[in-house]
Amino acid sequence: MRRTPAAIGSTIFFAAAPGTVAVLGPWWISGWQARTPLPAGLMLPLRLGGAVLVLAGVAVLVHAFARFVGEGAGTPAPVAPPERLVVGGLYRHVRNPMYVALLAAIIGQAMLFGRPGLLAYAAVVAVPVVAFVRWYEEPALRRRFGADYDAYRAAVPGWLPRLRPYRP
Repeated sequence: MRRTPAAIGSTIFFAAAPGTVAVLGPWWISGWQARTPLPAGLMLPLRLGGAVLVLAGVAVLVHAFARFVGEGAGTPAPVAPPERLVVGGLYRHVRNPMYVALLAAIIGQAMLFGRPGLLAYAAVVAVPVVAFVRWYEEPALRRRFGADYDAYRAAVPGWLPRLRPYRP
């Protein structure tokens, strides 16, 4: 796939998938109205930590989507997958940076707005995400990229980042 169509497809998918799950879902649950469920002295650090998680999550999502266009010559959407296995950038540390970032952004919003319901939402979101990775994405990547994916999967953890970058 050429870069321009991949970039357009990735942008549309970014708005549709992570935008719905990490923006519309939390907004629907919380209305982005802050609550103060803890003493004031604890809320400021909690909110600051939440803001950091949200910003980091968004940055990682943007980075990961860009890697699919630049390195993979495709999109993260299953209908227009990358032509090459994406193993650069943050993918050298964790196989699923987009999903980790998505969940971090939701958890960050729970902290930022003082909304425990968003933690429950993050847990509910995690179930189909992990199932999708396990039963669709990993087998599809194995079929598409074979031994290259097997070597990558053996070296790079799926959910908790490794400190040293993977070097294929």
